[in-house]
Amino acid sequence: MALSRLRKAIEECCPHLAGSVHIRLKLMAEGELKDMEQFFDDLSDSFSGTEPEVHKTSVVGLFLRHMILAYNKLSFSQVYKLYTALQQYFQKDEKKDGADENDMELTNPEELDGKMEKEELDGPLREEEIACTGPLSQKQAEYFLSQQASLLKNDETKALAPASLQKELNNLLKFNPDFAEAHYLSYLNSIRVQDVFSSTHSLLHYFDRLILTGAESKSNGDEGYGRSLRYAALNLAALHCRFGHYQQAELALQEAIRIAQESNDHVCLQHCLSWLYILEQKIFDSCVLLEHSVNKSLHFGLPYLASLGIQSLVQQRAFAGKAANKLMDALKDSDLLHWKHSLSELIDISIAQKTAIWRLYGRSTMALQQAQTLLSMNSLEAVNVGVQQNNTESFAVVLCHLAELHAEQGYFAAASEILKHLKERFPPNSQHAQLWMLFDQKIQFERAMNDGRYHVADSLVAGITALNSIEGVYRKAIVLKAQNQMSEAHKLLQKLLIHCQKIKNTEMVIRVLLCMAELYWRSSCHTIALPVLLQALALAREYSLQYLASETVLNLAFSQLILGIPEQALNILHMAIEPVLAHGAVLDKGCAMFLVAKCQVASAASYTPQKKIEALESAILNLNEAKSYFAKVDCKEQLRDVLYLQARLLHTLGRTQERNKCAMLFRQLHQELPAHGVPLINAFK
Repeated sequence: MALSRLRKAIEECCPHLAGSVHIRLKLMAEGELKDMEQFFDDLSDSFSGTEPEVHKTSVVGLFLRHMILAYNKLSFSQVYKLYTALQQYFQKDEKKDGADENDMELTNPEELDGKMEKEELDGPLREEEIACTGPLSQKQAEYFLSQQASLLKNDETKALAPASLQKELNNLLKFNPDFAEAHYLSYLNSIRVQDVFSSTHSLLHYFDRLILTGAESKSNGDEGYGRSLRYAALNLAALHCRFGHYQQAELALQEAIRIAQESNDHVCLQHCLSWLYILEQKIFDSCVLLEHSVNKSLHFGLPYLASLGIQSLVQQRAFAGKAANKLMDALKDSDLLHWKHSLSELIDISIAQKTAIWRLYGRSTMALQQAQTLLSMNSLEAVNVGVQQNNTESFAVVLCHLAELHAEQGYFAAASEILKHLKERFPPNSQHAQLWMLFDQKIQFERAMNDGRYHVADSLVAGITALNSIEGVYRKAIVLKAQNQMSEAHKLLQKLLIHCQKIKNTEMVIRVLLCMAELYWRSSCHTIALPVLLQALALAREYSLQYLASETVLNLAFSQLILGIPEQALNILHMAIEPVLAHGAVLDKGCAMFLVAKCQVASAASYTPQKKIEALESAILNLNEAKSYFAKVDCKEQLRDVLYLQARLLHTLGRTQERNKCAMLFRQLHQELPAHGVPLINAFK
């Protein structure tokens, strides 16, 4: 800390000592090297005599002896460096005080003193104050490293910037190249900025230094050397897996397993088994490894690893379409394990996973509840330096879902505020920033599509593709469909369908099938769309994706309307519309109500005159509701279609004034968004 800050701290607890400290530092800094040597000689005299000033075994005595010993070990060049560093430290403070005195002439000294005290003692530590400015002692370096590691884990924004931290670590390593912990923090820092080369280099240096210093051998007997090697291989496998180098990861993992088996290290083997499952998952689906890992972890008393295994198992089985109630029961059991062992980080992960699973099943209300539960929870883990453990990946996931849920309901200002908060909490250079970047791009894309600005939506596709290639290709197909480039959109969707079926991404398979069905409608191939929709419905029901199943039923109802059986369409609409209105996005609610109105109008053709008027009146009310939904998300194309149909119905009922109003609004929207010769009402969405 700065000298002025140190003086203020001493004055608070011992005022007369502060002056002595300043005088002694001034004598040394403005004197010669022998003055500093004299100071250390005087310290040694404090222990001599029958009644020494300081007892050797007291806290102060131990500190002074440690300091004298460290000074005596220094070479001449190191003593000189220490002296020049002391001079610079004192002179820097003197210059600052001189500048402050010039400013004081025009202000009230008492007010300024109070202001300085508040700023210096209560204000947050600036980055240059956190950073180490010269050679540090072993304890200081260890404190600096542990503090930065804790901040990187719990609140990355409060840690030093990647470049500044690396500069400080290089400074530490310059004075002590064999400082293993500094290499490990350098590895963590390189991972933040996705630097493959530097992170690998630092990780290997960490384990090399660990073996060279003999730290492992002292604490683990003869097993120390082998222990470092097997954990080095395991960490290297995890690093390669993180960057997507699965072949290299597998080779490193095989090496870790071999050494762990030779040493009979069951704990290391369980960690290897969990990573082996992650690698095998990239090739084929297998729960056997994971189930074995969970059982063995519980047997060897590794609750953290067991819980992660249970959560991975739940995730895998959710994608495989297992019963939702059994999965939630499994998560409940793992939560009991978390609370029993106070594993707060895993409690956060569990709640974030529940949010994602409810979103997968299409239950937005439940997802919203889980998201708010996590955000209102206080962490169990005590984190020092005033840091709250709320900058983890779990919080990023939950906030992203919350932003998308608000955007779906038309609350774009609220979604924008959440994303702004995410940008502040997870800056672009942080490791979890890609999550909010993807959601931000998707929300912007949906808004551009709703507004009919397809050129803007098309420009966002590149950004989405960079973050998620599958999502990017799907969005590109949607833009091509909206621009009436049917054949190009169909080719893209066919390729995407084959790929998603191969990697078993069922949710995207269903979305692609629904999009293809709409292409067939627009190409007047209504009968071809039916088997595609039935295939999508079978998949949605098999994998418990209720919301996608409801959306597919709505599409089937539209197909029946087009094929001339509106009565049947109305019957199946009653089955599907409730989940959509309860959990659906505002746009989907509007489309559902618009479809109900279309079916009512088509069915009314065979009714008696009185019953026909009642049906048309009901259709107008449904159109009003649909109009309010579309207006909420600023969906101009759909609004135009609603106004067109409403004007026709009002004309039929003889309500001229209302018809003219709808016709005028329709004309304004039609001039803004010309239809380019495409029929106005030709699709469900």
